[in-house]
Amino acid sequence: MTQGDALGGIELASDREGRPYDLADHFIACAKLGRYLTVASNDRFVITDDFKKGEILSEASAVAAIYSKDPLVGMAALVPMAGTVESLTTKQRDRYERLFHLIAEQTLSPDVKQSAESLIEKRFRAAEIRAIEAELGSRVTPARRRYRAFLGVVRRLLDGQIAASSFIEEFRAFTREVAGKLDFGIYSFALDTMYRSMRIPVAVKKLLTLEILKFPPMIRRELLSNVLAYPGQTRDLIRFSENLVAQHLDPEQVIQIDLLKDLKLRRFSMEAISALAAQTNLGAVH
Repeated sequence: MTQGDALGGIELASDREGRPYDLADHFIACAKLGRYLTVASNDRFVITDDFKKGEILSEASAVAAIYSKDPLVGMAALVPMAGTVESLTTKQRDRYERLFHLIAEQTLSPDVKQSAESLIEKRFRAAEIRAIEAELGSRVTPARRRYRAFLGVVRRLLDGQIAASSFIEEFRAFTREVAGKLDFGIYSFALDTMYRSMRIPVAVKKLLTLEILKFPPMIRRELLSNVLAYPGQTRDLIRFSENLVAQHLDPEQVIQIDLLKDLKLRRFSMEAISALAAQTNLGAVH
C-alpha cells in the first residue's frame, strides 16, 4: 500500500513533485522506526495538546491517528479533523468519511478505532466530538494531576528531604498509576528533567536507569537512548548505562538503542537512520 493509499486518497507532500518533506512524512518516518511520534525538530514527543492548537494539517493528523504508538495522541488527532467535517462540501465530506473508515481499519490503537467508528456512526455530530474530547480529558487530566504531584516528590529529592530508595519507590508508584493515561511525551519530559538536573545525585540516576531497563522494549528504547544522548551527562553515568544495555539486552536491541542515540545526537538524519534500520531489519519493531 502506498502512502497515498494509506490516507484514503489524501496525498502526502512527499508524493507531490517539488513539495518539501513535511510533518506527515516525518510521522511516517517515526512509524517506520517503531517510534513514538516526535515533532518535526525531533527534540520532543508529540502530546495531545499539540492537536488543540489547530496547526497540524489534516494529512499529518491522519497519519498520527493511524500510526501513533500513544493511543491518547491518536485519539487527540481525530478531534480537530472531525470538527472540520461540517464545513466541507459533499464531495470533500465523502473523502473525509472514507479517510475515517480507513483510520478505523488501519489504526494501531483499539481506542482510536472505536472513536473513529463512533464518529462515522454519529455522522460527526458535535455532541459526539465533545464526547470523545470528554473521554480523552477524563483519562489525561487525572494523570497530569498525578504528574504534578510527582514533581513535588522530585523537589523533595532536590531539597534532600527524601532518600534515594524512597524516591525510587515513589517513581515506581507514579509509573504504575499513569501507565497508559499520561501522554508519553510528558512522561518522557519528567525523566528528561531528572537526568538533566545536576542537582540529582548520579546514584539516583543509576537507580532510575535500572528501572527503565525493566520497561517494555519500545518504551525502553526511547528512554535509554535519551539517557545516552543527554548533553553534559557524567561519563560515569554514560558508562554505567552502556554497560547495563550491553549486559542485559540482546544485540539487536543494543543496535536499536544505539541508532536512536545517534539520531538524537544528530549524527544521522531521520532518513539515514530509517535506511540503516531497513538494512538491518530493525524498522518498525515493537
